[in-house]
This record gives sequence, C-alpha cells and structure tokens, in this order.
Amino acid sequence: MATERRQPLCAIGLTLAAALVWLCGCSNRPPLAPVLGEAYVGPSELKIRGDLPLNSPTVATVRHGERLEIVQQRRGVFLRVRTPSGAEGWTDARQLLGARDMAALRDLAAQTQRMTPQGVASTYAELRVHTEPAADAPSYLMLKEGEKFDVLASEVVARDSAPRPPLVPPPPKKTKAKAKKTSRAEKTVPPPPMPKPPGPPPNWLELSGYNADEKGEEPPAGEEQTDKPVATDNWSLIRTKDGQSGWVLTRRIYMAIPDEVAQYAEGHRIVSYFPLGEVRDGDQSRQQWLWTTIAGPAGAYDFDSFRVFVWSIKRHRYETAYIERNIQGHSPVLLGQVTLAGPRGAQGAGATYPGFSVCVQKADGSRRMRDYAFLNPSVRFAGERDCPAPVSLTSGAQTFAAPALPQAAPGAGSGGPAKSTSWFARLKAKVRGLFGK
Repeated sequence: MATERRQPLCAIGLTLAAALVWLCGCSNRPPLAPVLGEAYVGPSELKIRGDLPLNSPTVATVRHGERLEIVQQRRGVFLRVRTPSGAEGWTDARQLLGARDMAALRDLAAQTQRMTPQGVASTYAELRVHTEPAADAPSYLMLKEGEKFDVLASEVVARDSAPRPPLVPPPPKKTKAKAKKTSRAEKTVPPPPMPKPPGPPPNWLELSGYNADEKGEEPPAGEEQTDKPVATDNWSLIRTKDGQSGWVLTRRIYMAIPDEVAQYAEGHRIVSYFPLGEVRDGDQSRQQWLWTTIAGPAGAYDFDSFRVFVWSIKRHRYETAYIERNIQGHSPVLLGQVTLAGPRGAQGAGATYPGFSVCVQKADGSRRMRDYAFLNPSVRFAGERDCPAPVSLTSGAQTFAAPALPQAAPGAGSGGPAKSTSWFARLKAKVRGLFGK
C-alpha cells in the first residue's frame, strides 16, 4: 500500500519541478519590444534580414499582404519588423505598404474591373507590376516573359513622385523652453545698432565680366530664370487574367497585334487596337483591325492618329480602309453598334452597323465622341456626341484623371471580335434607305 501511495506523490513532484523549470526559462526570456506601428508586405515575396546589411542572413520570408508589426526604426528608411510567426528582422521601408495603401490597391482592382480594355499586350522579359506609377513603389507581382494582359489606360508621371506618408508616426514635438527673463537695466539700455553692410561698387557688372549678349550666360540675381524641364515616365495601367491590377512602364511592353499589321506602324507607338470582324479568303480567315498610334511621347493626349485595316481578297494583303492623322485623341476607344445619321432616304441612313467611337479634342478645347460605322470594307462617319467625363482614379497616395469607366457597348468586348456584316444585310439596309423605311 505504501508503495502505491509513493508513486502518485513522485509523479506530482516531478510535474511541479518541470513547471518551475519552465517558469524560470520564461522569466529569463527578454520582453518583446513595444509596437511602433503596423505595415503590410508590398512585394510578392520579401526576405526579412537579421541585420541592416544586404548580405545578412534571412530570418523569415513573407508574402504580399501579410501584416507586420514595426518595433524599431533606424536611419529613417530601415525598419525592424515582427512577422506573424514572431520572427524579427530588418527590411527597407519602401518595400512596405500602409493600411491606406492596401485599401487603395483593393479599390484600384475593383475600379479596373469595369474599365474597357484597350488591347492585349505582352513583354519580352520578366516584368514587375507596381502598386503605383513610380519606380520606387513596391512591386507586388511579377509577370513572366510572353505573358499577356489587358492594357486599360496610360499616364505620364513625373519621376519625382510625391513622398509617401511615414509608416511610423513622428515623435511628439518638444515644447520650447521659456525665454530667460531680462532685468530692467537690460530693458532700459538697448544694444547698439549693427552697421549696414557695404554695398557693391557702381561698376560691379563690369568687374564681374558679365556680358548680356553672350549666349548661355545666366542672368544676374533678381532676373527671371526659366524652369528646367521635368523628367517624366509613361506608365500603363494593366489587368492580368486573374483580375489583379497595377502599373508597368510603357516602354517595357508591346501590343500583341499580329506582326503582319504591326509592320505598318512606321515607328509610331501603338496605343490601342481592336478587332472589327473576320473575312474569309479561301480556306483562311483574316481579321480586320482598328488601331490608334502616337508619333512622339505621350503628353496632353493619348494618340494622334487612328487607322482601320481590312484584308483585300483580291490582293491578299492588308490595306488601309480609313485613316485620320494630326488629331488629339483621348482614351478609351469603344466598340459597339452605330446608327448612321443622315437625311431621310439617304443610303444606309437610320440603319445600325458594327462600328467604333473615338473621343477627339477640338481646336476650342472641347471633346467630342465621333462615331464611325464599319461597312466592311469601308468606314463612314455616323455622327458625334459628348465624350464621357473622366473619373478620378486613386492609386496609392496619388490620384489621376483616368479615362471614363463606361459599361461595354453593345457588341463590344475583349472576349472576341465583332461579327462582320453580311452581303444580304447590307443589301437589305440599302433597299430600306431607298424606300425611306
């Protein structure tokens, strides 16, 4: 009996001893550093280093969107963070996003779901997708070589982007010490006035060797100086197949229109392109195309020319059916059904055809949406109306006047080309126009 009683007592004693050892170990662990703020991982993958140097060993690897706790800041750009697993290490503050940045990124993805694609593009090499149109913005997505994506809009942004709000709030300002009270004697006897500095000699311009007639000389102080041009970059807003949106450098992408059409660009950059329907040439099917191009760098407008290509069954090659140059066009270009305007009884008046709409800025600064009917293989002007007003598009800490976000026009869409009008349908429309119906 005594032996049986001793066994439970021994077990209880061992448990208490183990608990004491555990408590002692916990008491020796240093307390966690207080949290200064929170941040979210910007890149698709971020390595947390054990120290500031770049060659320091990696203590943890985190993914885009994971929440981190900021526990220390050094030199203004290096942050010591704590991962959800409890690991602590250092990273660059420019690779992290704030709560507002994450919310803006989600809003951008929601806004771009309603935007009409302006063509499909690809890249020759791996391409980083940034959260904002800035080179130092975090890259949260990497596109592979040859991967295709929708181009939605473009924006010209100055390289000196606006500074982002700090992730760690600044410390409170220290109150200034009260000024020392002066005695009455000091108040009654003012200090002696300072002597005026000597002025320049009357012939200071001659002594300095300044010659206003020489070119390249800077004007003297006090005269107006012209501002230096600001360096800019052209960025494109894209949307991937899985619905993720972001910004890429426009010079790193190319529009995926077939080479047999792209060869007619004459060195101009293709801004957007759209399929207008197919035509049969023997046992082959050829697509008709509409594109917009710009000769120089983008600026106050998106494109300066648009052109319609049709496949010639007689010559077995692409030919220009319609072209307009020296215009100031603004995105987006829309596809849809277009009704021909004209006097009653005119050929094709009142009939509906597949077509497209282009927003053009006139000489007086007003913008008009010009509609065109595609009467395969010809193009006819169908009228004009007001362009949709641009909307405010927020991306990170910046706001842009992005193109309007219209619903897809009837018969338009990126899922497939518009159907070509048959010969019988065109004949039927002509007969209706002759009889005024």
